[in-house]
Amino acid sequence: MPPPPPSPFENSPPSVPLRVVVADDNPVVRAGLTALLSGREDITVVAEAADGREAYEAARLHTPDVILLDVRMPGVDGIEALPHLVRLAPVMMLTYSGESEIVQEALRRGAGGYLVHGEFTVDELVTAVRDIRRGRPHFTPTAAAALLAHFQGGASAHDDDVSTSALPPTFAKELSQLQPSVGQSSSARSAFRLSAREAEIMDLIASGMTNQQIAATCFISEKTVKNHINRIFAKLHSTNRTEATAKWRGER
Repeated sequence: MPPPPPSPFENSPPSVPLRVVVADDNPVVRAGLTALLSGREDITVVAEAADGREAYEAARLHTPDVILLDVRMPGVDGIEALPHLVRLAPVMMLTYSGESEIVQEALRRGAGGYLVHGEFTVDELVTAVRDIRRGRPHFTPTAAAALLAHFQGGASAHDDDVSTSALPPTFAKELSQLQPSVGQSSSARSAFRLSAREAEIMDLIASGMTNQQIAATCFISEKTVKNHINRIFAKLHSTNRTEATAKWRGER
C-alpha cells in the first residue's frame, strides 16, 4: 500500500516572529520588557537601546516591526528621535510621561500609540504591540483622555501642536470613537477581587519578573511591590509565586 500523501501543512514555514526594539534608559525596565515580550512565541526583541540615538541605530541595523520608545532619556530623548524612527518602523510610546502636551507632541511626530506605565496589564501590552504593527492605535486612559480633551475641547483650526492632518489615517478615522484600548478588568481580576494595580503586578509576577523589575516597570519602590504581593497572595490564598501564578492562570 502506498504511503499517504504528505499533509500540506507539514512543510509550511513557521510564522516569522514580530521583531521589536525596546528603548528605555532604565536597564531594569528594558530587561523586564525584553523578558516579558520574548516569552511570546510570535514576538522577539531584537535589540535594546538606552536613548533615541541608540534606538535609531538599532532600528537601522535590525529592521524591526515595532519600536517601543520611552519619552525622557538622556542624550536624544524619545520625542526628539520620533520623526527619524517612524520612517523605519511603527513606534509606540511606552513611558510614565502622561502630560497632555507630551502625548499630543508624540502623536504629531508620528507615534502609533501611547501607553503610560501603570495603566495596562501584560496581556494588554502584548496585544498593543501586535496591533501597532497592523496600524491599529492603542492608548491607555491618560493618553486617550489627553487626546479627547484636545480634539473635543476646542482645539482651534490654528493650533499647530496637533491636527488631524498630521496624524496617521487610522487615527483621524477613529478619534471620534476613541476609547482606551487597554486597562480593562480581566475575569481573573474580578474573581479574586484584585485592584487594577494588584492585577497588573500579578501579571508581571506571572511573566517571571523579579520584585526589582516590577518596581522599575511600575515606577514604585520594591517595598511597595512587596506590600502589594502580600495582599495578592492573601486574596489568591497562595503562599508563593508558583501557586499564585497557577491560580491566576486558572490552572488550579
